[in-house]
Amino acid sequence: MNAPGQAGTALEPGAAPVSILDVNAHHDAGPLGPDALSDDDRQLLERRREVLGPAAPLMYDRPLHIVRGEGAWLIDAAGRRYLDMYNNVAGVGHCHPRVVAAISRQAATLNTNTRYLHGYVVDYAERLLATFPDRGPRRVMFTCTGSEANDLAVRIARWATGADGVIVTEAAYHGGTTVSAACSPSTGAVDDVVVTVPAPDGRSLLDDPADRASGDAGLAGRWAGEVAAAMDELARRGRRTAALLVDTVFSSDGIHPGTPGMLDAAAALVHERGGLVIADEVQPGFGRLGTGMWGHTRHDIAPDLVTLGKPMANGMPVAGLVGRADLIDGFCAGENYFNTFAGNPVSMAAATAVLDVIEDEGLIAHAAEVGRRLLDGVRTVTADDPTVSEVRGLGLFVAVEYVDADGRPDRRRAAGVINALRDRGVLISACGRYGNALKIRPPMVLSPGEADLFISRLEQAGIRRPGPAATDE
Repeated sequence: MNAPGQAGTALEPGAAPVSILDVNAHHDAGPLGPDALSDDDRQLLERRREVLGPAAPLMYDRPLHIVRGEGAWLIDAAGRRYLDMYNNVAGVGHCHPRVVAAISRQAATLNTNTRYLHGYVVDYAERLLATFPDRGPRRVMFTCTGSEANDLAVRIARWATGADGVIVTEAAYHGGTTVSAACSPSTGAVDDVVVTVPAPDGRSLLDDPADRASGDAGLAGRWAGEVAAAMDELARRGRRTAALLVDTVFSSDGIHPGTPGMLDAAAALVHERGGLVIADEVQPGFGRLGTGMWGHTRHDIAPDLVTLGKPMANGMPVAGLVGRADLIDGFCAGENYFNTFAGNPVSMAAATAVLDVIEDEGLIAHAAEVGRRLLDGVRTVTADDPTVSEVRGLGLFVAVEYVDADGRPDRRRAAGVINALRDRGVLISACGRYGNALKIRPPMVLSPGEADLFISRLEQAGIRRPGPAATDE
């Protein structure tokens, strides 16, 4: 496998996961041609390197200087427009007028810590809980980031079970705090209390044609077996399982939506053995999959804890955790937990506006409709490409996986398409254990025409010979 910081090529299956920080990364030490950046941008890049160093990695071979956003578009300092097919944080679109107005009104009125009574946080919590299936009393705990939410969820699971072991998928990303980073193999090595399992991908878990013929039921059983083996591995290490922590569409693992029921057997097994199930909805949540508000409800599992991230307020610093009331009440009684600024009035105003937009603009149904158009179009334009091994997705979440002539994951091919799209005014990134899958995840307001534009640009970018850049719109 290529060392971190190299551009990457075809990889042997079984190699260590590619770091999420190195996928589609701009490498500061790499050469930039004389026409790659304007003089102003080159100076800005040098200043950034000096004060931020490697702690704030950039994307693309030629980094972008973005100054404005609107809907599904980002605009750079030179005025060029880029179709944003990657940004899930601005879930209802960049600078949505209703969200901007809500933030402005509340910022002009009050923003303070959460140790006072305020209607916004209560009103929002009630609306949020109403979007979940009725499975008994639940509470909301607000944080400022998804990393904090996952950190908190693991802490609660460990408190509730008296165990410390956590099971995650091989290329998962769950955050950047000490606890959540230790549960994120895509950022580096996990610690001794974490065991990884493959994402539920039938191509790797179902070994022979007879297995594959069993379809989704066979995959659900086989994945439950992987989870059982992980629990046994923790036991061999002298540990018990506190939680199974999964992103419900396996975003960083390469986007594996599967079909309803795929997670049922594994979740039931974890519960039978005394562990908790944590559903990470930071990426698939808030209607992106087009099947409902939350990814876990497709599988009809009953997670004990559900974590949410910045899409809940279109990028404002608020995230959260929804969980069983008995777990949260007990944990808070023992740990004296509070978060000074999570759920502050301005963030809650933004989060409320996001719920309004999702409901009033019918964005869940919109994600389903435009997502089908997007998936069908991507499959059509890649059908004859021998380097594409699979196109998969659900709603506004699509992956295109590249391999070489020997069927090995081809990270270099994926990176080439990503940068060719960037040159044609379209922004995406990569995902998967080997970084060889395109990660297509636009704001939920993507229009049918914008989906068609992306499909045409992808067709151009997938051609091996260089082609002329398309016009901006």
